[in-house]
Amino acid sequence: MSPAAVPPVGARIRQARLAKGVSLRALARDVGVSASLVSQIETGKSQPSVSTLYAITTALGISVESLFDAGETGAVSPAAAASPSAARAAAQAPVLRALAAFAADPGRRIGPVVTPGQREVLELDSGVVWERLGHVPGTDVDFLQVTYRPGGASSGSGGLMRHAGTEYGCLTSGELVLTLGFEEYTLRPGDAVCFESTTPHRYRNDGGEPAVGVWFVFSDT
Repeated sequence: MSPAAVPPVGARIRQARLAKGVSLRALARDVGVSASLVSQIETGKSQPSVSTLYAITTALGISVESLFDAGETGAVSPAAAASPSAARAAAQAPVLRALAAFAADPGRRIGPVVTPGQREVLELDSGVVWERLGHVPGTDVDFLQVTYRPGGASSGSGGLMRHAGTEYGCLTSGELVLTLGFEEYTLRPGDAVCFESTTPHRYRNDGGEPAVGVWFVFSDT
């Protein structure tokens, strides 16, 4: 996989948090995780799971789409970050730059044709990869190719997640187990799902090969 260059998801989360004036501890409290985990996600030392990512974007009032925005993030190279002056400069980066980057996202078109090599990619925790397949300005929809590697799951802790929107998906290869409320379904190639994303749910791959599908999550807001 040769993903297109996209900002680290942690950097985007930190920008959104600062732009909203939310402290790290307050965000952690709203999401229900430790402040240490949020800090590790923001600094790129850890990747969020699907469930944690949705919880963070819900708490901050931003879309998952905005985390793919390839605009300027203010991130610095590892070598530059090693110097105290660079660290101070990064810490003092204007919040207005973050606001501008997020405000510009709805107008950024991805497409009309996106080849595999042009896809923007988010590597998440627990063996999950999201590839952005396109975006039409003015819409609020996550249009993704989703891969669950063997043993991968939307929640590493085994918990179910809930988030805003309506979810549509179609599995193209492999097998994926969907827990939806009190029911459990095994999805095979060609199987499709659709449900309100506020219903507690979780995906996991118990098989020995990647489970790949195309997913749409439409926001209701």
